[in-house]
Amino acid sequence: MTRLFGTNGIREVVGETMTPAFVTRVTSAIATVAPSDRPVVVGWDGRTTSVPFARLVGATLAVLGHRVLEVGLLPTPAIQYNVPRLGAGFAVIVTASHNPPEFNGLKCIADDGLEASRATEERIEAAFDAAQAPSVPFDRVGEVDHDALGAERYLRGILERVDRPRIVQRHLHVVLDCGNGASVVTSPRLLQRLGCRTVTLNGHVDGTFPGRRSEPTEAAVADLRRLVPSVGAELGVAHDGDADRAVFVTADGAYVPGETMLALLARDAVERAGGGTVVVPVSTSLAVEEAIRPLGGKVLYTRVGSPSVTRAMREVGAVLGGEDNGGLVFPAFQLARDGAMCLAATLDLLVRRGQPLAELARGVPHLHLLKETVACPVEWRSAVLAHVAEALAKGGGKVETLDGVKLRRDDGWLLLRPSGTEPIFRVSAEARDAASARHLADLGLRTVREALAALGSAA
Repeated sequence: MTRLFGTNGIREVVGETMTPAFVTRVTSAIATVAPSDRPVVVGWDGRTTSVPFARLVGATLAVLGHRVLEVGLLPTPAIQYNVPRLGAGFAVIVTASHNPPEFNGLKCIADDGLEASRATEERIEAAFDAAQAPSVPFDRVGEVDHDALGAERYLRGILERVDRPRIVQRHLHVVLDCGNGASVVTSPRLLQRLGCRTVTLNGHVDGTFPGRRSEPTEAAVADLRRLVPSVGAELGVAHDGDADRAVFVTADGAYVPGETMLALLARDAVERAGGGTVVVPVSTSLAVEEAIRPLGGKVLYTRVGSPSVTRAMREVGAVLGGEDNGGLVFPAFQLARDGAMCLAATLDLLVRRGQPLAELARGVPHLHLLKETVACPVEWRSAVLAHVAEALAKGGGKVETLDGVKLRRDDGWLLLRPSGTEPIFRVSAEARDAASARHLADLGLRTVREALAALGSAA
């Protein structure tokens, strides 16, 4: 069966796989699984092809008998928040999240606002392979309606989850880097309502991402890092293309690693709850465990990807979850990675603690985490994975295969796993000192490259 969905939806290059014919065929398959008695929400991000693809999705669903409710250009978490509140039975978001501008994609959302389960994705993939579509007579065609209140509904929900009067009183000075993405329509308004003095960077929607790369890595937010201290701001924040992530910069322009923010907010959530479980993927720094264990917290590890994290959070009643790329999940608000909620929660934390972000960040455990990538053809993923699993098992240490291959040793850990969205193998390594982390990362890179070389010779 064709594998359409990666770890977080379908993402393909426009004009290659991502074509009108492909989108129509996928949407026809979606129409076979979406409930017909409730509307299907359709929303999109700011990419150059998102509006035409979204209109194609909506028209296809309507012709196949579904009532469509367009919510327009919104962050992915804003669309997820609106799905249950609009009484929808399903949603399709046209987005490629943080991928480069030549990509676009489709993300499927269930009626509770969570990403569609893998079982639902497999039903869509089976219908896609069989070229199935509902048979609908001319007098049963659906309609396309519009809802313009999605952003306001979402922002009101966030503001109810933080101490708004206290934050407003503080008049925090913030630099916001929207990255020319979907956060343009929500995060500036959020900061305004929280009484912040805001300088906005890359504050217009442009699907070519002219200001910086869509993924807010440390290198990509160099302008933000320079601007924050130059204007005397207290912190900076940057979103990715669909605003389900937020990364932060301190008053002196230092980039706060995602694992540090995850550990910081996890510790706060566990402390406020008097204990509890934090759910994170296997690629997460041990800093989270070390930050929450003294407070009675525990960590549950899952496969990489927000669908795995959010569903596990619901099962165990977690107090927080997320990934160390800035995609945090606040279950009291919704079970979705949420950049704007992360921004509001961080401001709330700063005001409650009465400390600057740099000082709070210094209070969480610090380990050395390295992340590398190796190009790997998609069709070779399984073979490379089998090769590296066998190779690492011979070298000593504990090998785990929850997602990819993870080697745990006394001096740290190493994770090798294929990306679900790009033709690469991800290599992550962590240790207490930089030299040990580098040694583990080099071991991982060497092991993957040896596997690729062996497969290339065999071919």
